[in-house]
Amino acid sequence: MDKINVIYWSQTGNTASMAAAFGEGIVLGGLEAAVLEVGLVQASMVKDDAVLALGCPSMGAEVLEETEMEPFMESYEAFAEGKTIALFGSYGWGDGEWMRDWVDRMKKAGAHVLGDEGLICQDTPDESILAKCRKMGEELAHKAVK
Repeated sequence: MDKINVIYWSQTGNTASMAAAFGEGIVLGGLEAAVLEVGLVQASMVKDDAVLALGCPSMGAEVLEETEMEPFMESYEAFAEGKTIALFGSYGWGDGEWMRDWVDRMKKAGAHVLGDEGLICQDTPDESILAKCRKMGEELAHKAVK
């Protein structure tokens, strides 16, 4: 695998910033990164990817965005078995329940969630959060070359 896809949905740009930092980390890890808005990707396009990063902010009552990300995830669950996935996103309220639910959902689908939890930040990611995104991207790249 020479490339890792980072697929995300973002409304305010916060999760997009995190996605870009994941891409930077993947490059630091020696691989190419494709940072893509979820509306440009179908789950079938990444079904053979052994490693993937997925990002979405908390929406509504702490759920994934419902018009693009949720349909993508519903389709992707059929391919998740045995994959290594990094999950990330931002939130403005709540306590991160959407991410815990997303992690549990991916584990039930048979995926290995990098770090056993998602990376979340409240509101705009600061440099410490972006550094964590880069580090996770680099870890993801190392998983891909093993």
